[in-house]
Amino acid sequence: MNREIMDINDYTILLEEASTDNHLIDSCFFDEPVIAIAFYGAGDVGLNVKFDGKTKAFHHTKGMVLSFYADDKVAFEHQVSKLKPLQCLVIATTIRNIDKLPNGEAQFLESFLHQLVHPKDHYVEGPAFNMSPEMFLLVEQFFSNTYDGEIKMMFYKSHIIALLSHYFGQLAKQQNTKLNIAQLDKINLAQEILLSNLEHPPSLTELANKIGTNTNTLKVEFKAQFGVPVFKYLQNERLKKAYNLIKHEDKTIQEAAWAVGYDSLGSFSNAFEKKFGYRPSQA
Repeated sequence: MNREIMDINDYTILLEEASTDNHLIDSCFFDEPVIAIAFYGAGDVGLNVKFDGKTKAFHHTKGMVLSFYADDKVAFEHQVSKLKPLQCLVIATTIRNIDKLPNGEAQFLESFLHQLVHPKDHYVEGPAFNMSPEMFLLVEQFFSNTYDGEIKMMFYKSHIIALLSHYFGQLAKQQNTKLNIAQLDKINLAQEILLSNLEHPPSLTELANKIGTNTNTLKVEFKAQFGVPVFKYLQNERLKKAYNLIKHEDKTIQEAAWAVGYDSLGSFSNAFEKKFGYRPSQA
């Protein structure tokens, strides 16, 4: 378990990374009320947010951005396992520090995260969406840099500004396209259905019917949310699961291909090589 906390420009930055061969629960609390944005990197850790006897669960966190207000009554529990490591970057500030933020962020917080700046409960959830490729790369760089001292702090300062710029830019884009919370929930439900049915996924029409929308809306908003078309996303998730089955669970190539819905070993091997750059026999 690695946890690094630093103060930069009236933000508190929290970097958390954890892995295990078994299972562990990593709990996180805030000593005072904060407005925060959490960016989840390469792991796909489970997250439970607990307050007032209630639990909000997130099962697929890889690439997720979650904004929230939380006080000291809220617990964040990460469910870490062998195949679901934790990699989380949190940028947090307090309401009393909003006007001190250095790059005009106060107006963006007020405009885009109004419900967090004026909370009505111990925990208030703001927008949640998947990172763009640019944001994902920036988050990865926080966990992979090897700088020390002042150079490391310079790196963090520049990347925080870049990451927040992409974040508020994404919110502005969502606002302009009027993507509402109900529709976002439908798109996230579509993602959950796909991930639960990798071997026998529904057709595009069936998936649209399951979430209560039409195929055109599903295609447009799924790509806007996840950056790729529906079945490109499905293929990527199939191949990632197959990789884990071969690499970590000692499944044969045939078993892994069947487990994620491929009937043809040739098609599976070609798709695997195109994604990872090598044949499944080399995994």
